[in-house]
Amino acid sequence: MSVGMDFTLEGFTYIYGLPEHADSFALKPTKEKTDPYRLYNLDVFEYETANPMALYGAVPFMIAHSEDRTAALLWLNPSETWVDVEAPAGGVLSSVVDFVSNKKHENRRETHWFSETGVIDVFFMLGPKPKDVARQYALLTGTTPLPPLFSLAYHQCRWNYNDQDDVRSVDAGFDEHDIPYDVIWLDIEHTDGKRYFTWDPVKFSKPEDMIRNLTAKGRRMVTIIDPHIKRDANYHVHSEASAKGYYIKDKTGSDFEGWCWPGSSSYLDFFNPEVRDYWASKFALDQYKGSTEQLFTWNDMNEPSVFNGPEVTMQKDCKHVGDLEHRDVHNLYGMMFHGSTYEGHLRRSQGKLRPFVLARSFFAGSQRYGAIWTGDNMAAWDHLRVAIPMLLSLSVSGITFVGADVGGFFGNPDHEMVARWYQMAAYQPFFRGHAHHDSKRREPWLFDEKVNTIVRDQIRMRYSMLPLWYTLFYENEQNGQPPMRPVWWDFTDDRESFALDDSHLVGDRLLVRPVLTQGATSVEIYFPGKNTVWYDFLTHQKFAGGIKLTQAVTLSSIPVFQRGGSILFTKERIRRCSALQAKDPYTITVALDKDSTFANGTVYIDDELSFDYRSGGLIYAIAEYNNGVLSYQLLKGPGNFKTPAWVERIVIVGLLKLPLMIKDGDRLLQFSKSEQTITIRKPSFHMDSAWSVKFHY
Repeated sequence: MSVGMDFTLEGFTYIYGLPEHADSFALKPTKEKTDPYRLYNLDVFEYETANPMALYGAVPFMIAHSEDRTAALLWLNPSETWVDVEAPAGGVLSSVVDFVSNKKHENRRETHWFSETGVIDVFFMLGPKPKDVARQYALLTGTTPLPPLFSLAYHQCRWNYNDQDDVRSVDAGFDEHDIPYDVIWLDIEHTDGKRYFTWDPVKFSKPEDMIRNLTAKGRRMVTIIDPHIKRDANYHVHSEASAKGYYIKDKTGSDFEGWCWPGSSSYLDFFNPEVRDYWASKFALDQYKGSTEQLFTWNDMNEPSVFNGPEVTMQKDCKHVGDLEHRDVHNLYGMMFHGSTYEGHLRRSQGKLRPFVLARSFFAGSQRYGAIWTGDNMAAWDHLRVAIPMLLSLSVSGITFVGADVGGFFGNPDHEMVARWYQMAAYQPFFRGHAHHDSKRREPWLFDEKVNTIVRDQIRMRYSMLPLWYTLFYENEQNGQPPMRPVWWDFTDDRESFALDDSHLVGDRLLVRPVLTQGATSVEIYFPGKNTVWYDFLTHQKFAGGIKLTQAVTLSSIPVFQRGGSILFTKERIRRCSALQAKDPYTITVALDKDSTFANGTVYIDDELSFDYRSGGLIYAIAEYNNGVLSYQLLKGPGNFKTPAWVERIVIVGLLKLPLMIKDGDRLLQFSKSEQTITIRKPSFHMDSAWSVKFHY
């Protein structure tokens, strides 16, 4: 039996959420204009933009925001769901109603929810602020576990790197061209005939040696493992699953057979706890031959994708454990698969090391198992532009470790598009270059020298920013706040920001406005917050908040600004991967507020890989500038964790008056100064202990 319900959002004209759709961030009215927003997980390659069509994942979560308050609802139903959004049109009757109720008719949205099966199970989050909604939703569906640091760095992927020599060559190419990266990925061709948990015996004859060579340099590898299982009596996963009755059944009660990459395939029933346990066991080193603890996993095609099925997925009358029809749980299948893989990684290290698992299909709560990407996008400017609203929609819906394939999966981006995409993606949570096998090779050094330099600089910038991303993801696990967030998240009463699709924040510290159109020589930038100032991240030029400006850009530039009143921790030394930054010193950039009296910011440090931080092995600290005193205090830790990291440089921007001296107790600190900026070099402070300095005027 189908179920439905209507919800009127009084006092709201901006609503967001309902991922996944390649459309604007703010949800558009659909009633009598287009199809409703459809939530039904499907394998849709080369998907259309500006369209409410269903894509790879579904989160039936909607968040409404106004200058006064924020609220949200979760329609907890994993069957096919449609949501109509209506902006009521005014009329004589509505005007009378508005007058009597003292409410403006246009300041509301009416939404109509319909699901094919299931029950009405609705949760409301009443805010009143975005951060409150995020905390409330996190209590309901969970948060993203702190990722291992390497997974926040740069990933290089292609369908497919051909063999071990190809992997070795690409790895060496990054070193030769001084471009850092952390993870190289292998697509389906690395297997023995599309049999997952195997290796092609000719092309990848010594997988452990290949992985260990990468590990010796501080790098990792990811291989793809999909939910379809090749029907081959000589393939151990199939023979075991078939013998144990672990496959989804068709309507006759026989094992369901569909067509996917291996040809004839069957699909494991991840709603069966015994199957989930079995799948997790396959990641043990003695089961996945040729693997090591530094091999991680990519779960693709988990909608599930069935090439010869209706809409390229499974028939709705297929049966799961307990005689459950697939139509009842379709949108949940991908998450159950993702979670089983995550559990396998946990078991592999006896729960000591943090897993990294990327998946394509998702539902509310998928954030508990790792990263999500936006699927098979295209090398097209509209796909570049839509990445921001798609990732924002996911982020405010609790799925925060997200990214889009850099350069577009299908097609061949020109040099300008490559430059602009790397500039944009360097400030998004999951940062991976990926391409189809029919696309030209895209290793950064294959582009002209100018674009190669731009890409190298942007990847290096990402590595310098890793302390920020790591801190934001630690805070995200604690309180649900999205690392990549809409501008209105921290400027809740700034109505000009409510419809922004071309800008976003990184935490509460950076405003990013990528260049999103071909041939652009300038961009329009809105600086939020009437009582806020912003500083160009590279030049420290100051901009007032609450205004819109047009700024000239070149191919090499992306406008990024640090919020006045914030403190940023970065690492500036160039390394070939994140593991080699562990002992590097920090640069602290203090961007003072409008009155030049205050700024603060947090930093998080741990061993970058294990769960020891959950038992006290961490440093979580706050730096604060307050009326001429800059202090650094530990909020948590260090417990049994020690770090040799120290402070190499402190930069303070936005000073209305430059100090005569700066002292650490009785010790004078040396500093240089320029207009409204000072730099303290090698102040000899350590990151695992408190310190403070005083500015004398």
